[in-house]
Amino acid sequence: MTILVFGGNGQVGRELLRALSSLGTVVTTTRSGTLTDDSTCEVADFDQPDSLVALLGRVRPDIVVNAAAYTAVDKAEQDAEAAFRANAEAPGVIARWCSRAGVPFVHYSTDYVFDGEGTAPYREDQPTAPLGVYGTSKRDGEDRVRAAGGRHLIFRTAWVYAAHGNNFLRTMLRIGTERPALRVVADQIGTPTPAALIADVTAQALQHAGGLSGTWHLTASGQTSWHGFAEAIFAEALARGVLPRVPSVQAIASSEYPTPAKRPSWSVLDNSKLQQDFDILLPDWQEGLKRVIGELTP
Repeated sequence: MTILVFGGNGQVGRELLRALSSLGTVVTTTRSGTLTDDSTCEVADFDQPDSLVALLGRVRPDIVVNAAAYTAVDKAEQDAEAAFRANAEAPGVIARWCSRAGVPFVHYSTDYVFDGEGTAPYREDQPTAPLGVYGTSKRDGEDRVRAAGGRHLIFRTAWVYAAHGNNFLRTMLRIGTERPALRVVADQIGTPTPAALIADVTAQALQHAGGLSGTWHLTASGQTSWHGFAEAIFAEALARGVLPRVPSVQAIASSEYPTPAKRPSWSVLDNSKLQQDFDILLPDWQEGLKRVIGELTP
């Protein structure tokens, strides 16, 4: 079986190459045609969505997993066309090819499809109302995948991080060695979710005998703020010897840290449907953090 993974250099993409290797031959793509270890791979340019058809026809995969996306949330406000090409048009092209070929298609979406005004974890069937270009482009991508009519698994996730790549955890660890004190937003609530968890659950879902199709929320369990996440990162990093000392972390309001794109203040997703449908236990976010910090332990 051949599994085609788009976005092999991203946080989730890199973990997918590991998690899916036991299911078959994994063929991966990046925009440059080179992976982080300098090995070569297929080229896929999401800025030219129609070009993806030729690649799909040549590889003829049995499963397609799309971990590629335009994720520059603030930049998207001034670069909407590029965000929609990568996050909506390209997934639509892939989904239509998969539908015609009878190939299952896995696609990742985001908590940013919601407006963040909720007070309880968002269910999959609740109305979407994105606040900015990024969220709108991802919602459009979901709609195009569904409209293609083939078997699809859309996994919405949030606050993704890993021991590699560009993410909040790595930023905190870097800045934490440079400054004695930090100011971190405390009024945005969500669930930190390791890229490895997303990849592992994807592999398990693809092995599920039910052949399900639909949309699920794939995050760790529990919730915290960015401030709470930062404090947990530093406490675990200190305990594991990743950092020799930790900075003080001051809680601030989002209004004190303005950004071009408005972030949802409530990003907690209800993951019970995924756990029930695929018989998968999604661990607490703190357990995931310990595992990721463990990867960085000297």
